[in-house]
Amino acid sequence: MQRRHLWTALFLLGGSALTTVGAEIQLLPAVARLDGPKARQRFLVEAHDGHAFVGDRTGEARFTVGDPKVAAVSADGTVTPVGNGLTEVSATIDGQVARANISVENFERPTRWSFQNHVLSVLTKAGCNSGACHGAAAGKNGFRLTLRGYGPEVDFDVLTRQASGRRIVKTAPAESLLLLKPTGALEHGGGVKFSTDSLEYRVIAEWIAAGTPRPRADDPTIVSLAVVPESVLLKPAQAQQVLVQARFSDGHVEDVTRWAKFASTDDTVAKVDEQGKVKVEGHGEAAITVWYASRVQRTTVISPYEAKIDPTVFAAALRLNPIDEKNLAKLKALSIPPSPDAGDAAFLRRASLDATGTLPPAEQVEAFLADADPKKREKLVTRLLASPEFVDYWAYKWSDLLLVSSNTLPPPAMWSFYRFVRKSVADNVPWDQFARSIVTAKGSSLNNGAANYFALHRDPIDLTESSSMAFLGMSLTCARCHNHPMEKWTQDQYYGVASLFSRVQLKDGGAVGDVVVMASPEGETRHPRSGVIMPPRPLDGQPLALDWRGDRREAFADWLGQADNPYFARAIVNRVWRNFFGRGLIDPEDDLRATNPASDEPLMDWLVADFLAHKYDVKHLIQTIMSSAAYARSSVPVSGQPADPKYLSHYPVKRLPAEVILDAIARVAEVPTPFAGYPEGWRSLQLPDTKIQSTFLSSFGRPERISTCSCERSSEPSMSQALHLANGTTINEKLRHDTSAISKALAAKASDDEIIAGLFRAALTRRPTEGERQRLTAILQEAVTGLSDPKEAATARRQAIEDLYWATLTGNEFLFNH
Repeated sequence: MQRRHLWTALFLLGGSALTTVGAEIQLLPAVARLDGPKARQRFLVEAHDGHAFVGDRTGEARFTVGDPKVAAVSADGTVTPVGNGLTEVSATIDGQVARANISVENFERPTRWSFQNHVLSVLTKAGCNSGACHGAAAGKNGFRLTLRGYGPEVDFDVLTRQASGRRIVKTAPAESLLLLKPTGALEHGGGVKFSTDSLEYRVIAEWIAAGTPRPRADDPTIVSLAVVPESVLLKPAQAQQVLVQARFSDGHVEDVTRWAKFASTDDTVAKVDEQGKVKVEGHGEAAITVWYASRVQRTTVISPYEAKIDPTVFAAALRLNPIDEKNLAKLKALSIPPSPDAGDAAFLRRASLDATGTLPPAEQVEAFLADADPKKREKLVTRLLASPEFVDYWAYKWSDLLLVSSNTLPPPAMWSFYRFVRKSVADNVPWDQFARSIVTAKGSSLNNGAANYFALHRDPIDLTESSSMAFLGMSLTCARCHNHPMEKWTQDQYYGVASLFSRVQLKDGGAVGDVVVMASPEGETRHPRSGVIMPPRPLDGQPLALDWRGDRREAFADWLGQADNPYFARAIVNRVWRNFFGRGLIDPEDDLRATNPASDEPLMDWLVADFLAHKYDVKHLIQTIMSSAAYARSSVPVSGQPADPKYLSHYPVKRLPAEVILDAIARVAEVPTPFAGYPEGWRSLQLPDTKIQSTFLSSFGRPERISTCSCERSSEPSMSQALHLANGTTINEKLRHDTSAISKALAAKASDDEIIAGLFRAALTRRPTEGERQRLTAILQEAVTGLSDPKEAATARRQAIEDLYWATLTGNEFLFNH
């Protein structure tokens, strides 16, 4: 009752939790409640321009408290309790005053440091239980702690029971190894971690003096983290302190800044030190991520580019759908002007390659360029999405994701799985239904292709990790052995998910490759450390009773498709986005962590909401992306402006996938690539399998489909690729073939101009410029100059044309989408 009355009075005091003079400086946090005599809260003084926080002015401020009988404040803005009551803290800079309200409660109540919430926090911050120190699998020098304190009971026993009790000396805390080594009083391989006059020393010493109370079931547990300021607008060389508050299950809030772990998502924009002090290094946007007690949170640092962009640039920029509204807001905030439209030729090539993995037919190029219909791009996108090539391309992409390959499946099973994937794409099955069909598959793997998912992943551990990567875009592997060091996922949550897959039973069918998948009424997953049977539970979902008799996989599928699931829809939106822009809004595409935010969170949020509103319709998502003005921009940055890598001021140039390059070479040369065991004329993207011999595809980064990770596919350049293009048989044999485009053009007695124009249409989806036409015509004519023998001249001309094709097919304009 006392606490309720204090909070009521606190919010009535002055009528507001925050008072500022002149609205130029503000105190953060706006309200502080100090619970107990050991509580403390540091305050920041922030400049605010009416729209955003624009600078940390704490170092300039003079702090005072209204009632010194209630609280005291240090020069750096840290408030500590003196007695129960209400008061305010004030910060003054050049006559401006900002105030925040403070309550002190339970000052007379004896309090103790918690082993789990305080002692382990000190050890974690000092790095004692890091992977490089005593948190390593084997520990250090016989002293082993759980990584970042994920096992408090284990750590308590290690500290208080092992080493003959020398780590803890209850009768003389200062003689404990736990204090002597980190302070440097005794030799310590990890060096000095804190001083004897520090709060860290006090926490451990007082905990020992109190009798080393062990973790208790009723200890308050952390519920959430908050970081202030939530975002800040700064310039290079400016600094900003961030504060971290932890809210616990009993309602109290602590300032845990000094024990939190900090990192920056982009050190070229902003760096952060161990104390949470941010230094802006360059322009752009970076998230400062915070980890404390298996909870993560972040704040955003924005550093606009210095160019002064006329506001009319953004106001006049083309907006075709909400993607453009969100994107232009981001560009305006960062002072990056959008590039102009790429033009019809670039859009035709770009859209065809991104949506179907094929070049547009040469005969359609001129027709599209000459078409005056203002809706021709819209019609093009609709036509591409209705084409069989679209089905080929996206079936191939999802087969990569699901590891459809005879490397791991017998051919009949591989074909069954592929046909399931392809039919799902052709029928535009909603993504939630597609995922449900896979994770709940039953019956014969030859009759129900989705059942092959369980033939590939046969145990709960593999299913947990593959399913989280494929459908949630995140890796849970770290949590198999300990709480995730960069995420909120705990080992308990990991094995809760594994328990959802613990009742899948497989038996061999009556044919080669046939596996029958069934839901068993028995089977449990035990925690590897405690041996306790883990209740089946989706991440962040509600646990099932251990005696629940249904198919546990159904509960996982239900959770996947819930509209409030923050991972499932976000993961597929990010994968699709990456296909069109070369990188996901979250990069890498399957690294969806709270500590790895999207480059444009408002845009990501809108895309996810729209995807959900359209019932998980992947084709709608693709059409929305392709219909935006952002997708149609030139790949060339505005002159004098930065080539931003992730904010889409211009289309990001990206190398084509291996299969697309090979198919494009075949189309331009008009000579199909033969694949052993498959019909003549099949393209790479029509193949159901990656276990097909092709030196070219292997050299250019085709994945083996062994691991559910986007990292399997590579677009990095290599010497092997260069040698293959320069001396390999793939291009040269096609150009020399009797039925190649060159042979057909020569048989038809095509002129040099016709050959050049035809090559440009087929390979580059554009007309040659007049300068290009003149230079290339001169080269072809020079090849036959002075040759009187018709056969010799014909041979020389063909060689020159082959060289022209070769140069085009190995050039960046051909190998990259732009």
